[in-house]
Amino acid sequence: MVPVMFFAAAAAAQTSFQKLYPVSFSNVTINDPFWKPKMETVATATLDACVRYTQDKTGRIRNFEKAARRSGRHEGIYYDDSDVYKAIEAIAYSLKNYPDPVLEKNTDEWIEKIAAAQLPDGYLNTYYILTDIDKRWTDMEKHEDYCAGHLIEAGIAYYNTTGKNKLLHTAIRFADHIDSVFRRQNRPWVSGHQEIELALMKLYHHTQNKKYLELANWFLEQRGHGNGKGVIWDQWKDPEYCQDGLPVKDQRKITGHAVRAMYLYTGAADVAAVTGDAGYTTAMDAIWQDVVFHHMYITGGIGAQGSNEGFGKPYDLPNATAYCETCASVGMVFWNQRMNMLSGNAKYIDVLERSLYNGALDGLSLSGDRFFYGNPLASSGNHNRSEWFGTACCPSNIARLVSSLGNYIYGSSSNAVWVNLFAGSAAGIQMANNKVKLSMETGYPWKGNVKIVVSPEKKQQFELRIRIPGWLSTPAPGDLYRYETPETDVPEIKVNGVLVQYTVDQGYAVIKRVWKKEDVLTMELPMKVRRIVSNPAVKQNENRVALQYGPLVYCVEGADDAFAAKHVIVPPGTGFKTTFEPALLGGVNTLVFNAPVVTISGNGLSVSTLTQKVTAIPYFSWNNRGAGDMQVWLPSAIQKISINE
Repeated sequence: MVPVMFFAAAAAAQTSFQKLYPVSFSNVTINDPFWKPKMETVATATLDACVRYTQDKTGRIRNFEKAARRSGRHEGIYYDDSDVYKAIEAIAYSLKNYPDPVLEKNTDEWIEKIAAAQLPDGYLNTYYILTDIDKRWTDMEKHEDYCAGHLIEAGIAYYNTTGKNKLLHTAIRFADHIDSVFRRQNRPWVSGHQEIELALMKLYHHTQNKKYLELANWFLEQRGHGNGKGVIWDQWKDPEYCQDGLPVKDQRKITGHAVRAMYLYTGAADVAAVTGDAGYTTAMDAIWQDVVFHHMYITGGIGAQGSNEGFGKPYDLPNATAYCETCASVGMVFWNQRMNMLSGNAKYIDVLERSLYNGALDGLSLSGDRFFYGNPLASSGNHNRSEWFGTACCPSNIARLVSSLGNYIYGSSSNAVWVNLFAGSAAGIQMANNKVKLSMETGYPWKGNVKIVVSPEKKQQFELRIRIPGWLSTPAPGDLYRYETPETDVPEIKVNGVLVQYTVDQGYAVIKRVWKKEDVLTMELPMKVRRIVSNPAVKQNENRVALQYGPLVYCVEGADDAFAAKHVIVPPGTGFKTTFEPALLGGVNTLVFNAPVVTISGNGLSVSTLTQKVTAIPYFSWNNRGAGDMQVWLPSAIQKISINE
């Protein structure tokens, strides 16, 4: 194995505007009781599904075989190449955690076919190679550069895990082709589906070749100048759909397609981290506030509308029709990590965690082989996970996110080790002339106990910065959501059994001391059921509450009770009992409470309430026992019940 983290090269080779760098997944071993089973499921069932559909049940691999022969009919959709690349990226992360010689050999065979399909000038897109090569680079919406971006990410990931460079070399040739066609000729172009920008920044960090940074910035600067005119698909109506209404540096509001936006702003943050361009950071700060303060669901999901797979009006957050694409929540993880790296502010990890544990994880079934494309917050039994999709971006996307969890737990800077997420794990972190080993044990998200063993190779003074979860005081930054009863809990931190005083800097508890081998830090996070209410401007949630325990949002699902979830009322003063149920849904904390439930008479002429025992489960775990009704936002008074929903 040859682990190489793309951020590490940047940290060593240049002055950077980043406050911290993530510790690579390749230097982190996950042994967490919550995440390890999910990663194992992805390594088997999810990747099996990805391989089965990519190789056998669809024409995605056959397209590369035909393209290598330069003959044959293209099968599927014009952007299907991207699903192959994302599957390879997920496989690369998984192979680090769970080596599988058979899977690796099969992936090597895929890579041979991909490389064979590449044209002599470096171009690689099976749709145009098999349809009309003369029309390549004429339609911004045909996702050529989107596919190229995922090829780059896959090439880097596969090299990082295996040390094999054939796919990476193929990706570099394609990137060089794109650079020669566009930046060096200054040929107007707007990428219809962003992705190339963040991928080029990964390639820049991996190779230290400045032209990839310049090309990423060039793509960003194309937007908002009418450069899409003449290369736009016939049905294109609104340039804001792909965030092309204004130059990126002038944008202040979130618009359009949610996934495209997340990938764009991730790339912009990556560029800003190297260049320090205040235009990008100013724009992203404003857009981030608009997303989190006006458009984000309590699950961390984004994208209220199915019509544009994206954003509508501020505070318009319907529940049953919420789109909340899984890929958009994955994108929220990417973007918020980059914003945290730029600023050193824990609020971005608070949002990342919310999206990860709720909005994104909901997209994957407990069995690992069923998927949600959209993730609603209410259902009357008309939603169910699917085995696959025609547009199959979500299965491989959630697979690569879960498999690469190690990228998001720890960070480092010149004088500090950062702990962002709480997951049982071990890591090796290089700091200047010292190496620090960390091991973490925790019952998170079911319990608030965290134990971290700090073992530098030699005694050294440095800061250990541990995120104080924002949910201890508020559901999310801004005033979109708040706890019904204001409260702020303060975690208790001890080192070697002695209570320590710590300072708080941008959401991190900072413990600065001379650390030595086997120092033990413990932290207790107060865990309790919290009732969340929305800003009054969110009319859909008027007189409704959501329940949260730790980082997890809860829901009521019909599978647990003999009554409709939408008829449960949770009045003020309701008491909750939290119980870990090891045999339920893979092992979850349930919230059990007695509450009024609306019942309708047999003749349909009268309505009454009857106190019933109600069970709430983590939102990510619903729809694993068949289709049924579900509610996240529960009425706190009977006037919000609609018996005809």
